[in-house]
Amino acid sequence: MKQFTFSDLSRHSGDVLDAAMMGKVSLAKRGKAKVIMMPMAEYERLERLAAGRQERTAFTLADAPDEDIENLTAGFQQILDETKSDV
Repeated sequence: MKQFTFSDLSRHSGDVLDAAMMGKVSLAKRGKAKVIMMPMAEYERLERLAAGRQERTAFTLADAPDEDIENLTAGFQQILDETKSDV
């Protein structure tokens, strides 16, 4: 990853932006990286990866996946069947 300073960005913005369109670029202030610039395609790829990792763990009945509702219904039916056989 190429590294530039905020001063570089101010003085040579064209060079910094050209580098950022080719790959990730780090911008540092007082010796510490503060900002990353990258091509839009790379950003979109990272967003898709992040979205895939965000697995939802709680639902309401209104927005639960069909598979979860089917499993829940089958579980309730099994409980009802077992209760009837115990009586």
